[in-house]
Amino acid sequence: MIFLLLLLFLVPIGLAILAFWIWMLVSALTNKGLTDGEKVGWVLAVIFLHVLGAILYFFIGHPKRKMLAAV
Repeated sequence: MIFLLLLLFLVPIGLAILAFWIWMLVSALTNKGLTDGEKVGWVLAVIFLHVLGAILYFFIGHPKRKMLAAV
């Protein structure tokens, strides 16, 4: 019973984390506000640091996309 409740709670959270990770990976690859070297660095960070890399990219690298659109 507890296993089923735990499973029903953890599966959606895991899927949300996976979706966020994929979103940040695609964003790092397509972000025109980054130089080629920055793209390589962020893609490697997201791949090898997984969730931590995705969170770091979201707060540090992802905002450069918005700065380019404003120019």
